[in-house]
Amino acid sequence: MKTALITGASSGIGRDMAHYLNNLNYELILVGRNKEKLNELKKACSNVSVIICDLSSKEEVYKLYLKTKNMNIDLLINNAGFGLFGFFNETDLETELKMINVNIIATHILTKLFLKDFIKKDYGHILNVSSSAGFMAGPYLNTYYATKNYILKLTLALYEELKRQKSNVKVSVLCPGPINTNFNNVAGGSFNVKGLSSEYVAKYALDQVFKNKLIIIPNFKMRLGIFLTRFI
Repeated sequence: MKTALITGASSGIGRDMAHYLNNLNYELILVGRNKEKLNELKKACSNVSVIICDLSSKEEVYKLYLKTKNMNIDLLINNAGFGLFGFFNETDLETELKMINVNIIATHILTKLFLKDFIKKDYGHILNVSSSAGFMAGPYLNTYYATKNYILKLTLALYEELKRQKSNVKVSVLCPGPINTNFNNVAGGSFNVKGLSSEYVAKYALDQVFKNKLIIIPNFKMRLGIFLTRFI
């Protein structure tokens, strides 16, 4: 039985990835802050371990790794993250720093530590959840877009490094557009573009992971838009 660790698993894409992987008989390690929602998910799935963790705390991120490093993880999904709408000169600095800690620092730490383990055994897959925002600059979502640029570029670089090392370890980066999740409520704003369902994005993303796809963009219009933006 394969094992997947999913951060930000209590809702949205993380929750739906858990359901999909459960149907594929994966053992699941679900990480998040919402104990009630994670326990509900645990009841709905089988072979589940729940870890309550605040990924904005670097110390808790290290504790999470130490607690799970010997659990034979095959697939690491760095999904946890949030955004904040507003003018840069008006948004709350502490919230932005917390966002950087969750979106970048936690993902960086877990990616680095698990990647070193995966390379030693020459097996494993890391899926980092970025965004279509990772290809752009984002007025009103300035810090969020910047964090997703970091995740995208880091994953692309790791892909090339692993290729040069002739490693069997794989990395992928998910870059969806707007999704119908709790993101808007947390961020305090909304997108003009109609969002995809998190169930669709979760299934599409994992199907592409199993094909060792590097950049995963679920929406054709979004793929076309990103291509034209980069081309121009």
